[in-house]
Amino acid sequence: MASAITTLAADAPTLSAANTGFMLICSALVMLMTPGLAFFYGGMVRVKSSLNMLMMSFISLGIVTILWVLYGFSLAFGTDSGSVIGWSSDYVGLSGIGITELWDGYTIPVYVFAVFQLMFAVITPALISGALADRVKFSAWALFSALWVTVVYFPVAHWVWGTGGWLFKLGVIDFAGGTAVHINAGAAALGVILVIGKRVGFKKDPMRPHSLPLVMLGAGLLWFGWFGFNAGSWLGNDDGVGAVMFVNTQVATAAAMLAWLAYEKLRHGSFTTLGAASGAVAGLVAITPSGGSCSPLGAIAIGAIAGVVCAMAVGLKYKFGYDDSLDVVGVHLVGGVIGSLLVGFFATGGVQSDAAGLFYGGGLEQLGKQAVGVFSVLAYSLVVSAILAFLLDKTIGMRVTEDDEVSGIDQVEHAETAYDFSGAGGGASSRSTATPVPVAAATKKVDA
Repeated sequence: MASAITTLAADAPTLSAANTGFMLICSALVMLMTPGLAFFYGGMVRVKSSLNMLMMSFISLGIVTILWVLYGFSLAFGTDSGSVIGWSSDYVGLSGIGITELWDGYTIPVYVFAVFQLMFAVITPALISGALADRVKFSAWALFSALWVTVVYFPVAHWVWGTGGWLFKLGVIDFAGGTAVHINAGAAALGVILVIGKRVGFKKDPMRPHSLPLVMLGAGLLWFGWFGFNAGSWLGNDDGVGAVMFVNTQVATAAAMLAWLAYEKLRHGSFTTLGAASGAVAGLVAITPSGGSCSPLGAIAIGAIAGVVCAMAVGLKYKFGYDDSLDVVGVHLVGGVIGSLLVGFFATGGVQSDAAGLFYGGGLEQLGKQAVGVFSVLAYSLVVSAILAFLLDKTIGMRVTEDDEVSGIDQVEHAETAYDFSGAGGGASSRSTATPVPVAAATKKVDA
């Protein structure tokens, strides 16, 4: 008996300083994705809405962090109850966790796992905000975010990743959040915009991005942070799976960007910076659920498919008349569906698990499991999010007034503007009395 106990103790995981440090870095990278998303979205809207767009992402860092500590971590990763929700009193307020207590089966502390998953919870409602640009009260958005993570994100995270969650037990593969994050957020965005309606001037007024450099900066920060998002989701570096995911993240993103640009050139005649940024994000979304189960060649295929299909999908809002301001549905919902379903084709059976897809002799079994995960999360998030938006709209009101929307939501909701031009070029009186400078003289000064 004593020898058996000794053997068991020797086999038990011990705290790994290397894995712990790695996961803390990954957590910081995922945290950076939310400000990156704020820049990405903030540059895509008109100048009069850019601060509001930044704030709709940034506020998530405050709201979701507090709710996660109070009860979110317990609901998502506590002891399973009925395969639909978790709960552990020790996780409430993170008050009953020892500083060296390890996450079950891993070599990192519970605190490290909790903070890593916190950053996923933070960015998911922020993703929704891009669909609602220009027209939602900030107070209503903040309340919606708090309610949404409580009744949608925390339960869905348990379904997909929690020990005992029904999709986890079914064998649905979601390495880093295709269902729990991207389909969840994309479906929620669709549900909310169907309730609150279109922007004033949708399909009539030009609504071009006000700062494409900001969009590219945001996309770059997202791409950078996504390595922590994806590679970190294996929770360690002991067997090489995280390294494969890191490589596949880069490969799929590159393929998707190139595929989007090629489609754009053939369809519209130009290679655009917005297309490059959007294509990269589409690839990141698609590889998130699938990158731990496929080869780099599979990642190229997944990225290329996502790049083309998402580029096509962003135009559906004009065909069907739903106002998805910044293409959350077209990129995150569609990209998440593509990446999750393609696991059923491209899973090699030799990376994160022995589950193989159709192209590797696994038949249709894994594809069926992936479809159950995709459409159950999509339906739940769509319906519950629409109900939440409807209730808030009928009580406190979700939208600003039409006049406030036209004049600019930044000034109305935040009493600020993104850019101050008051000191540029002097006042009107000085311009009217200044001596004109001949063109030739001005040119000589510049050349000098």
